[in-house]
Amino acid sequence: MQDVTDLPFWGLMNRYGGADTYYTEYFRVHADSRLEKWILKSITHNPTGRPVVAQMIGNDIPALVRTARELQNHPIAAVDLNLGCPAPIVYRKCAGGGLLREPQRVDAILGALRDVVKVKFTVKTRIGFDDPAVFDELLPIFSRHSLDLLTVHGRTVAERYRSAVHYDIIAHAVAALPFPVLANGNISSPAKALEVLATTGAHGLMIGRAAIRNPWIFEQIRQQQNGKPVFQPRGHEVLDYVRALYSSAASPGITEGQQVQKMKKYLNFLALGVEPTGRFLHDIRRVATEAELFNICTLHLAHDDFMPLEPFAIPFRENDVLAGEHA
Repeated sequence: MQDVTDLPFWGLMNRYGGADTYYTEYFRVHADSRLEKWILKSITHNPTGRPVVAQMIGNDIPALVRTARELQNHPIAAVDLNLGCPAPIVYRKCAGGGLLREPQRVDAILGALRDVVKVKFTVKTRIGFDDPAVFDELLPIFSRHSLDLLTVHGRTVAERYRSAVHYDIIAHAVAALPFPVLANGNISSPAKALEVLATTGAHGLMIGRAAIRNPWIFEQIRQQQNGKPVFQPRGHEVLDYVRALYSSAASPGITEGQQVQKMKKYLNFLALGVEPTGRFLHDIRRVATEAELFNICTLHLAHDDFMPLEPFAIPFRENDVLAGEHA
């Protein structure tokens, strides 16, 4: 997720078990673009020891081809094209999920990239822009270009994160395509992960927001799959995670106020699993200093109770919760 799952965040996730594969933030691709140095550093300084997929977003074919070639000069496992980002600032430029309104343009982009990508070539998509019926038009296009992997977020762009996830449409993609499909969307617990795998037949899962809330989720899923006891953190362990997150998010030259604002972006997600009234989120969004932030976190997390970190139905606007997220 853009501006969230950066290099320091990868390193932190790895301390809790980590994902099997990591996707970079997306490289913004246009006629005059250059590889963003801070995103490229995730590839060249990868602290996880796991494969890295370089993600691109854009619609300019020559620029995408140029960027894909440049990325392959670095240690990546795959090049990924983002057809799923639902942020208005992105789709209004006919990039990310906005491209789903133009299947013929998607076809041309995939054809050009398939010719130049010699590592694995993958795509992340939603099931349409505002109507999932277009997905049946997109599936033969994906198939024709012999993708190595397709990740399907089971909502349209217009649905953003508000609706239920259409896992039946992900299952349809699994059945229709000759290459592996990953399921994405609302995978919030190890039990939910196994349910989605069983329901969709997907070959794996992509997890984003839930990992910000619960860094243990990847290892918990492995434990669940292997029939082992599933670790569940206690409140003080979640508080330790927040402290580690604060340290990992720090960078030279950043002021305390900027650091606190950056932490709020992460804590928007964590708040969903802390308590059901919305008080934690309400209070954390109003802090201005490190001391105030940790006073609130200590008030809610300095205990020994188990915390599943699954999202409560908290009474606040979802768009506020997801501020700053470009998936």
